Amino acid sequence: MKYVIVLGDGMADEPLAALGDKTPLSYAKTPEMDALAACSEIGMVHTIPKGMSPGSDTANLSVMGYDPKQYYTGRSPLEALSIGVDMKADDVAIRCNIVTLSEDEPYEKKTIIDHSSDEISTEDAKILLEAVAEELQNETYQFYLGTSYRHCLIWAKGSVVTLTPPHDVLGQTISEYLPQDAMLRRMQERSYEILSQHPLNLERKKKGLNLANSLWFWGAGTRPALDSFEEKYHKRGVMISAVDLLKGIAVGAGMDNIVVEGANGGLHTNYEGKARAAVKALTEGGYDFAYIHVEAPDEMGHQGSVERKIQAIENLDQRVIRLVREGMDASGEAYRLMVLPDHPTPIRVRTHTSDPVPYLLYDSTAPGDHDWHYNEAEAAGSGNVLEEGWHLMNRLFS
Repeated sequence: MKYVIVLGDGMADEPLAALGDKTPLSYAKTPEMDALAACSEIGMVHTIPKGMSPGSDTANLSVMGYDPKQYYTGRSPLEALSIGVDMKADDVAIRCNIVTLSEDEPYEKKTIIDHSSDEISTEDAKILLEAVAEELQNETYQFYLGTSYRHCLIWAKGSVVTLTPPHDVLGQTISEYLPQDAMLRRMQERSYEILSQHPLNLERKKKGLNLANSLWFWGAGTRPALDSFEEKYHKRGVMISAVDLLKGIAVGAGMDNIVVEGANGGLHTNYEGKARAAVKALTEGGYDFAYIHVEAPDEMGHQGSVERKIQAIENLDQRVIRLVREGMDASGEAYRLMVLPDHPTPIRVRTHTSDPVPYLLYDSTAPGDHDWHYNEAEAAGSGNVLEEGWHLMNRLFS
């Protein structure tokens, strides 16, 4: 038996008047997910433990079978693992976004316009991060390049300070969300002074792109210690994601990462490449389990774009899930396939919430016969509710 999870990050949402009181998931054309739902178990799962923030970090740990209350030490340390940072016991890792701030006000009165600087390319981000590091990096503060707008700061002998994710305060004045630590705050302010007049940003302005004009620190934490996935579940697993967070969880869990060319975490990622890589890993590579993570629905939720979130969900349906099903069916391998989001990213708030999410669990050896579709309302109406998301992996493997 082979096992697959296809995770549409932030795919769940709320009913929207513009969609006739449907969610983007229920409005989108998803014939593959609906066909699977008709012969699958569907239900709702709480991926965010009570009292914890609804981040992709806690949610994906939960889906991966790791109780966040036991294993979570912060988001950035997981990302640090994926980019090869060898954290010391007294190091603190901090997520370092390159964001777009408004231009005319004093720094503390600016607003966050875009948490991703128009999904800046890694190549452009490297140039900007190097410009900041040239002045601000020292033995205490070290910058590390990640992917797109997502990067890492290692603070030697640092403190796990409270910091606010930029996507939680989009469109808001930043004064009350700036770091309380004086050095971190000064580094953010100085980064704006360095980046706002950088030649690359002057070119971006000419092209009509959002300026990548400030660093934003968040997600502080210490070195994580995850149990081996293979020892925990007796399955050899592989991660397929463009996002450093997910790659870091895989590294920490002793899983392999497959890098897919053209996979970038955005709307126009290489969906087909991810699907084919998973099928090949399961049918030819000796793996038992594949975790396919697609970031696009979450990014479109943060952008507040209903149309593009629907497009991301439809892409997931036809360009990932369909290809996985077809590939596994053609291989003759028995398999179980689970589809779900990690958390909702509602268009209304443009950030994550802690609400439960719908899951779909298909077994190629024992398909059911039901009259339902895959969406939030029908999953909730099924009566299946899993209160602790980290038990979901046992459900997949049982």
